[in-house]
Amino acid sequence: MPFGEIVCGSPGSGKSTYCHGKHQLFTALQRPISIVNLDPANDDLPYPCALDIGELIRLEDVMEKYQLGPNGGLVYCMEYLEENFDWLEEGLKELGGDAYVLFDLPGQVELSTNHGSIKKVVDMLEKRCGFRLAAVHLCDAHYITDASKYVSMLLLSLRAMLQLELPHINVLSKIDLLSQYGDLDFNLDFYTEVQDLSYLENTLVGSLPPRFAALNMAMISLVEDYSLVGFETLAVEDKTSMLNLSRAIDRATGYVFLPPETTSGPPGTVNVATNTAQSARPNTYALFTSAAGPLKGHGSDVRDVQERWVDEREVYDEYEKEKWKSESGMTPDDLKRKENGHSLAAKVRRRTSTKQADSSSAMDTKVG
Repeated sequence: MPFGEIVCGSPGSGKSTYCHGKHQLFTALQRPISIVNLDPANDDLPYPCALDIGELIRLEDVMEKYQLGPNGGLVYCMEYLEENFDWLEEGLKELGGDAYVLFDLPGQVELSTNHGSIKKVVDMLEKRCGFRLAAVHLCDAHYITDASKYVSMLLLSLRAMLQLELPHINVLSKIDLLSQYGDLDFNLDFYTEVQDLSYLENTLVGSLPPRFAALNMAMISLVEDYSLVGFETLAVEDKTSMLNLSRAIDRATGYVFLPPETTSGPPGTVNVATNTAQSARPNTYALFTSAAGPLKGHGSDVRDVQERWVDEREVYDEYEKEKWKSESGMTPDDLKRKENGHSLAAKVRRRTSTKQADSSSAMDTKVG
């Protein structure tokens, strides 16, 4: 069964950067991944593209032929894709039945919140192509620094959830840049968990005219009534952040990745051999506990995220720089000696434990 992500969000939220970063990460993990570009206005793709809507239709051609603006041209392109879905279906078949595909959508938010073509394309991906999909809605994290912008982001996220009708992951992207916008009014978990939004009232009343403040409070009430919106965080260049978000998406889709029996890491990686069969590949029990067990990995708690990227970013950056320097200074011979050192230490520990066991057994025999 093929799996996929519908990557949507407003312009500049980091959709293409996310797709590129995830392609690099999954390639290093030897996990299958392909990217389909569905943005006819994106001619400069940073990632290797398995399918490009530019082969079917181009925004510039539509604008020139029908005298349309950028927004009208994008709407026409999505309607054209809907009518010519066979092109997309045939291209996806070539990727195989076990493909994992990122669908990079245009940044025009109306396409994923109001217009029906994207919704119909998603339905056909599920019904005709057998995809199991999740929507990944990216929102620029700097919106949480302004109360009224945060409210509009909540409403946009809710509208996308109701329109696409998919397992939905809302993401605060560019969380690593948040410290540039000054102090937050509340802790980061207030914005990610989307609870007790009434605390925003004082901020809104003090910064907006009364009618606009009342309108914002009405929208807050609507978001709280649905109680659907919540956010993950993302720093694309941070491996831990990408892995934690991938866990959340895999849990939403039900995807389980079974790694190869022999996995060679990136150059410079120390591979420690093991003779334990159960540690080589997950067994059935491990797969089910992964699905039902704890979702969070190291560094995924929102308080850790705030400490890493907001409160103590400079300290963490300096620590990582020193760590990179120490690791990059190791030659291949150093890496080999380090690997041999791990093996030797393991042997010493085994011999020591064996001697202790023999000694204990001998003492028990004498006492007997």
